[in-house]
Formats: sequence, C-alpha cells, structure tokens
Amino acid sequence: MTGDPAATNVVYLDYNATAPLRPEALEATLDALRSVGNASSMHHPGREAAARVDLARRQLSALLNCSPGELIFTSGATEANNLALRAAYARGGTLVTTAVEHPAVLETARTITADEPCSLLVLPVDEDGVVDLEPLLSAVRHRKLALVSVMIANNETGVLTALAPIIEAAHEAGALVHTDATQYVGRLPLDLTELDVDLLSLSAHKFGGPQGVGALFVRRGTLLPHRPLLVGGGHERGWRAGTLNVAGIVGLGAAAEASRLQLEHDAPRIAGLRDVLEAGLTSQMPGCRINGARVPRLPGVTSVTFHNLPADAVLASMPHVAASDGSACSSGAPSPSHVLLAMGRSRDDADSTVRFSLGYGTTKSDVEVALDAIVKAVSHVRSALAATDGA
Repeated sequence: MTGDPAATNVVYLDYNATAPLRPEALEATLDALRSVGNASSMHHPGREAAARVDLARRQLSALLNCSPGELIFTSGATEANNLALRAAYARGGTLVTTAVEHPAVLETARTITADEPCSLLVLPVDEDGVVDLEPLLSAVRHRKLALVSVMIANNETGVLTALAPIIEAAHEAGALVHTDATQYVGRLPLDLTELDVDLLSLSAHKFGGPQGVGALFVRRGTLLPHRPLLVGGGHERGWRAGTLNVAGIVGLGAAAEASRLQLEHDAPRIAGLRDVLEAGLTSQMPGCRINGARVPRLPGVTSVTFHNLPADAVLASMPHVAASDGSACSSGAPSPSHVLLAMGRSRDDADSTVRFSLGYGTTKSDVEVALDAIVKAVSHVRSALAATDGA
C-alpha cells in the first residue's frame, strides 16, 4: 500500500486534508534546513537563501503560468484568503462569496463585515453544488461590489466551478475576483494568463509540499491597499512581515515543479482510480449516494453518503483506510457539513457522509484494498445498528 509513504500499513485516501510530502519536496526542504541564512540579509549566506526563495517563486510561477513578481509567500491558504478579502473589502462595497466556501473565506467574510452585515452577499448552490449566478447578476445591477470570492474546486465534494461567467460579471461591475484554489493547484492545469482572476490562494501541502507555507497571487496592476495581518519589516512587498520560511518555500517550489512535470499523466490516472472506487461502491452498496456526481469534479475526490450510517462509525470500522468525514479544517465541529446542507442534504445525510480523496501516490492496489475495507466497514456498522435497534 503506497498511498502514504509514512504509514505503509494504511491506505491513505485523504489528500484533500493534506498530501504526503513529495520526495522532491522532502529532499529540497532538508537541504535548505541544513543551510544558514536569512533571505533578507545581504551577506553571502543571506544571498544564498534569497536565491533559493527566488527559484521557488519561479517554480511556482511556472506551474501557474504567471509572473514570479505576482506571488506573495504566506503561511498557507488561510492567511492568503484573509489577506485577499481584507484588502479588497477596504476598497469599499459588497463582498460576494458562496455558501460552500471553506471557512477560511466564509468566516473571514463574516468577520470583516460584522459591523455592516448588508455588505456581505452569500450565493446559494443547487443540489449538485453548482453556484447560482442570479443573485450575483442582480447584485451587479444594484450594488457597488468590492470583491467576488468563489472557490474553483470544493474541498468536500470536489465540485468544480466555471469561473468565466463569474469573472465577466464581476469585472463589468468594477469588482475584483478572488478564488481559493487550494484544492485545484497541482491537480488540474491552471493558466493564469487565461483565468482572469485578480487574486488566488493556495497551500503547498495540498500538492505535496510541506505544511505551513502557501502563497497569494496578486495580478500585476491590481489596485489594492495593503492590509497585512502581521506588521513589521515589510517583507513580501509589504504584504506580510516576518523572516521568510526559506525551507518551507523551497519545499513548495520543489513540489510545484514536480506537480507541473507529472500533471499531464497524474490527472487522468487519478480520475480513473476514483471512478473505479465509485463504481465498486455503488455496485456493492446500491443505497449509497455520490455527491456532485452529475457535474465536473476534481479527479481524485468522491463524497459518499451512506444513508443512516454515522460517518464516524464507518471510519472507526476501517482503521487501515485514512479518509475523512468532511473538511479536516472543520473536524471536531459539532455541526454537520455546511457544504452538504447548502446542497440541500438533510442533517442525517450530512452526518453519514465520508470523503475519500486520492492523489499522486494512490495506486490501483490501494483502491482495491480500500474498497474491500469500506464494504466490510459499512456492513459491520449496519449490522451493529440493526442489533441495537432490535435489542
């Protein structure tokens, strides 16, 4: 079982939570950790560190097809989302987002508009998780818009958003467009010369880089007041203060380069494995439901509802398969998935949903072993609940 290099006895199907560190990223990070140098220092070790950071910036820009100067390194997508939304809201006007965004966007939007709740418009989605554009088109006619923030790929269901009409409507209204591309970058091709967003957030650990490092893309010419979360030495062109995380940034760059070189092969292969898993689940357990199956999704993500079977019980019954009962960033929360509720699912169905996410290290054998374990786990939980009901 090669899904998780660090745990050979576990089939790792939780890439949306975090991807295993790519070998290239591990090697690059370790090499950087062995060096000494602050990338802001002018002496030789400092210049060496700065050169490593510059290389990583170029590697990431090659993956995104943008200019290296349009990238700001952050601690991850959460910080990048905060920077983007806070800066754009300072321009004045309404923030527009969707009901299925990651909490790093939704909660930030709610927080910064708390004193003016009418300055936040949350777009609904249909039962497939597709964004309803009508409220946005109506808002364009009646409000001044500051920013439209819509994720390109949902972290729980993998559902993809067609951003082109959103971008067109927003730009016609004079609004900026931000997308949380955390789950998309490194998994499907992304060309920022074609995707005309003004701001984009990402995290390294979703495509095989180290945790705790990410980036915000700010398109050249975008007029935004800096609203740094950390004030200090003015690093990253004034967007965030603090000594650069050289080792993490180097690992991000190496992961970006490896993703770029392998993307053409990996994406269809992973999609095929996801389809095999779903076909096996639906044929052996006809009562299960694949959320978002009728619309385009990320290649490796499947959100499966096992009706009336608690997701935590199913997961506990297959300890050698690593999966999730929702977003890892929301785990432990007492409420069911806001994404599934927004799609019209009942609370019971939301509590009965497991997310499996495959990635670059997933093999056919992993899927076969996982499928067998899932079927047995579901059967075990169903039998245990039946015995309890009959007692």
